[in-house]
Amino acid sequence: MSVSINNERPTPDGVLVDIADYVLNYRIDSALAYETARNCLIDTLGCGLEALDYPACTKLLGPVVPGTIVPHGARVPGTPYQLDPIQAALNIGTMIRWLDFNDCWLAAEWGHPSDNLGGILAVADWLSRTAIAAGRPPLTMRDVLTAMIKAHEIQGCFALENSFNKVGIDHVILVKLASTAVVSGLLGLTRDEIINALSLVFVDGQALRTYRHAPNAGSRKSWAAGDATSRAVRLALTAKTGEMGYPSALTAKTWGFYDVSFRGQPFRFQRPYGSYVMENVLFKISYPAEFHAQTAVEAAMSFHEQLKRMGRSSDDIARIHIRTHEAAIRIIDKRGPLHNPADRDHTMQYMVAIPLLFGRLTAADYEDGIAADPRVDALRAKMECVEDEAFTRDYHDPDKRSISNAMTLTLNDGTVLPEIVVEYPIGHKRRRTDGIPLLEAKFRTNLARRFVEKRQRQILDVSLDQKRLESMAVNDYVDLYVS
Repeated sequence: MSVSINNERPTPDGVLVDIADYVLNYRIDSALAYETARNCLIDTLGCGLEALDYPACTKLLGPVVPGTIVPHGARVPGTPYQLDPIQAALNIGTMIRWLDFNDCWLAAEWGHPSDNLGGILAVADWLSRTAIAAGRPPLTMRDVLTAMIKAHEIQGCFALENSFNKVGIDHVILVKLASTAVVSGLLGLTRDEIINALSLVFVDGQALRTYRHAPNAGSRKSWAAGDATSRAVRLALTAKTGEMGYPSALTAKTWGFYDVSFRGQPFRFQRPYGSYVMENVLFKISYPAEFHAQTAVEAAMSFHEQLKRMGRSSDDIARIHIRTHEAAIRIIDKRGPLHNPADRDHTMQYMVAIPLLFGRLTAADYEDGIAADPRVDALRAKMECVEDEAFTRDYHDPDKRSISNAMTLTLNDGTVLPEIVVEYPIGHKRRRTDGIPLLEAKFRTNLARRFVEKRQRQILDVSLDQKRLESMAVNDYVDLYVS
């Protein structure tokens, strides 16, 4: 007995249509969103500049064929590279993410929306240089900020209600999706072409989370987002050629994304697209630590100072009790040997041990030399992490979006130091007044790693002035970062 298959082309999936219409038609009118996007831009580029101090990162940068220089190509900040926009997106995205120090968004899914800057800046810079060569005006940095706001919104709104990690898919699928959407807009794709490009995202194979979890945690998690934003540029350029899309890429029975990769469940959405995510994004300001541990690190720093005042040290600690939220338990509560820096910066116990020992947590503290100190693993062995259901509820509450951790220390003589609870990290929207001056200080520090004082002043003068930055040509701004 044979069964006929309906081969009529369906209308495009509504999820794809909604994204395309948002990219093409939604006008951002939030001054807060643009101000936050500017702060996000400088923080993200600063993270990339710091990553250039690490050979494990720089070995992955440059053209595919050594020595290649692309005429009118995109420049890679802090380097001499001039590349095609696909490879430039990989370079910039890898730099941004390498040290796990750029912004963050936490919900049913987590991720780092500023990862999209890899594709956005590469394409905007390439388009600007190409336009100037042809006698046309370049894009401005306001165009970049607008694309950032929309990429944040797409990635973040998906993350609010849809957990890709629970089906084993890495969150960089959302970087690929958001970057494809906004890069398609920058490239001038039509509505149908953008829908085609978005469908290509979902018929792609998707990255597994294997490289983020024990026993396989490794450095791919530091370049996975660069790979995703680079892939997005390729897909957008492919769609621009007129290459066909797949209208029911999500909903096709048996063969669509929902049935193959999402346990048959459709995507759910909490809110329409606007500028909510950029306005509420979380900045990693003080510590290059996986964000679910940021408040635990703040508590550990406070305990370090308290122990100093008491004339005690971490050697006097007998037990460490940490109340945390479910996502932290699932991702970073880890025992046993830690094999590399990528493993260590995703381990709650390691990220707490370092500030208890040294009163600091820097990117260098994840390297082998510090990790070899036997006191680190000795402290890790004294820690217990337990879920607090109230913390988990507040983590998902859209009115709170807290990332709470609470820590209690018991000393060898039986003394119990009162619990320290930190609900909101310094980079949270509720702490912007305290956080932004520190974010700007972080940017100044990162500029000083790469540039002489005169160039630092030039970058700062425009980067801290909203009006001047928005009106500046993209290529002129990027040129300030060329080494």
